[in-house]
Amino acid sequence: MKKILCLIMTATLWSSASLAQDTSSHTTKAADGVYSYGDPAMGYFSMFVVTDDGVIVVEPVNTAHAQATLSAIREVTDKPIRFLLHSHNHWDHSGGGQVFRDVGATIVAHVEAYEWMKANPHPDMALPDESWDGNRKDIVLGGRTLELHYLGMNHGLGMTVFVLPKEKIAYIADLVTPKRLLFTIVPDFNIGETQRTLREIEQMDIETVLFSHGMPIGTKAEIAEIRQYTDDLRSAIHAEFKKGTNPFTIPNVITLPKYEDWAMYDEWLVMNAWRILLDDHMGPFPWRPDHSSE
Repeated sequence: MKKILCLIMTATLWSSASLAQDTSSHTTKAADGVYSYGDPAMGYFSMFVVTDDGVIVVEPVNTAHAQATLSAIREVTDKPIRFLLHSHNHWDHSGGGQVFRDVGATIVAHVEAYEWMKANPHPDMALPDESWDGNRKDIVLGGRTLELHYLGMNHGLGMTVFVLPKEKIAYIADLVTPKRLLFTIVPDFNIGETQRTLREIEQMDIETVLFSHGMPIGTKAEIAEIRQYTDDLRSAIHAEFKKGTNPFTIPNVITLPKYEDWAMYDEWLVMNAWRILLDDHMGPFPWRPDHSSE
């Protein structure tokens, strides 16, 4: 347990001292004008898009990360920061916005995320300047189009997938962490709706994917892998039920050799199994009605 808590703290708490380094070594170019920034040791990656008329930033994370991202941007361009976009509501992703507001950016989030942020303030979180509703919003800046896709209930509130259609690039937060098990007890995920969301993303006309965790850049293959992992874990649980295994021991007896080289296999497999088992036993959670068509 102590090891797990240390890992979580490492992934969520950033020190300014640790970020006082050459940010260029943590900037990865995905395409002309499209970049991922993040220190792999700290576990978070943001995206920034440079256009003729300014820069769009996705995911501030927290103040230290946002300051480092801004420094990384300034190593690439001196164009003004026009927009900061949030993927969803959670505090570990939505802090640090003031860094970009101070240099003139407009902060934007889906209305579901905005309302949660307003009701749940955090000292490191700046309330967005604008919110948007519905399933789609496009931001056009300097000849580039960035599509904001809200795909319904899955993880958190207002979860947005960002797509550059011309470049066939997407940015995905939290829904997919390549080559790693689902996060601990899979908090605030509706498992079934997340699987549906991943299938919908797989149908998008994209080739390159930037991730908020795990590795900065990948492909659709990583989306399919994490979806298949969840299906395989559920199948393994059901197989134990059919054998008559005591439900309270199932999470401790399951093994998935196919994934044993993934990050956190030893630490999180039991927790993942409990989450899937309880979801199947109790019904999907979290859940909320969809009134978007009313």
